[in-house]
Amino acid sequence: MKTIAQRELRNDNAKVIDAVQAGETFIITRNGEPVAELRPARVSRSTFVSREELTALAVSGVRIDRHQFRADLDQQIDQGL
Repeated sequence: MKTIAQRELRNDNAKVIDAVQAGETFIITRNGEPVAELRPARVSRSTFVSREELTALAVSGVRIDRHQFRADLDQQIDQGL
């Protein structure tokens, strides 16, 4: 991860975008303070699941421990909301 000043980003934006496209991540700073992170976009998986995929998952016998699942959710979600 590299750090780059806002001024440098403005002056060399094509070069920085090329570097991000190649997989690099930058922390953008203003007056020496970090203000943003510039990183490659994640390619998300389609939310559609075909009938065949769903059947294969069901047949594979994957079991979820509901107590552990709930504990994992509680750990990740802000309970103050």
